[in-house]
Amino acid sequence: MMVGAVAAASTVALAVTVMPAQAATSAANSAATAQAWAPAETAVIHPGVQTYTSGGQCTANFVFTDDAGNVYLGQAAHCSGTGEATDTNGCDAGTLPLGTKVTFNEGGSLISEGTQVGTGTIAYSSWNTMHAVGETNANTCAYNDLALVKVSAPDVAKVNPSVPFWGGPVGINTTGTATGDKVYSYGNSSLRGGITLLSPKTGISLGDDAADGGWSHPLYTLTPGVPGDSGSAFLDAQGKAVGTLSTLGLAPLPLSNNIGDLSRELSYAQQHSGIPGLRLVPGTEPFEPVL
Repeated sequence: MMVGAVAAASTVALAVTVMPAQAATSAANSAATAQAWAPAETAVIHPGVQTYTSGGQCTANFVFTDDAGNVYLGQAAHCSGTGEATDTNGCDAGTLPLGTKVTFNEGGSLISEGTQVGTGTIAYSSWNTMHAVGETNANTCAYNDLALVKVSAPDVAKVNPSVPFWGGPVGINTTGTATGDKVYSYGNSSLRGGITLLSPKTGISLGDDAADGGWSHPLYTLTPGVPGDSGSAFLDAQGKAVGTLSTLGLAPLPLSNNIGDLSRELSYAQQHSGIPGLRLVPGTEPFEPVL
């Protein structure tokens, strides 16, 4: 992202563009038992794995499935955006088409994409969908930032739905966050050079703004979400999936983050994606807020 462009905006999306090295619920529970997930300790595709879309790096959030048994990994829709980092209105911003290839990687940094551990294709994007249906609701356009990457069949056996370090999710938060509520996340920006010890993060909610219609939850984390953390999973104090990292706030709350409300993002996808039985998969590991 360009410093001049960032300074002029109140929020900025958090994808990273990698320079080449040479350039320097019950339905969900039944789905979980039907799928033979890889053990959490050895799975290489999971919430928090790095995703690369046309050179842009983001962090996967949650695992989803459908009635056909397909497996999807969530990422931010803006990770396949074709505009600037300040283009955060999904109803206006350019975006790559469905079917675009995404790779899942470990150890990516600013000079290397690390080791590829799997592949998938974009099967749903809220940005593409909002373009197609002519969405006009301002909050939906601003905060509906979810894409689903269909995991390639040979790589499904490498997937576990648990959030690393924390465990869960144990369901979906449908009530939002109040001021001071604890939240838990796992970001995997290439800016950290693949050092996963820096990935687990805790934070507190700044309280929901009624004007956002429940679509966004502003918060602070230690450390803040940075470019490349885009899409990261956020859990509430009960281990429920509450949101996905979307933007870094620059004003009026510097270094705060905004997360899109997962219950609304998923409901929108269920309504418009054409994927029968689309649902969140709970983690196989218990939620343990150890920090």
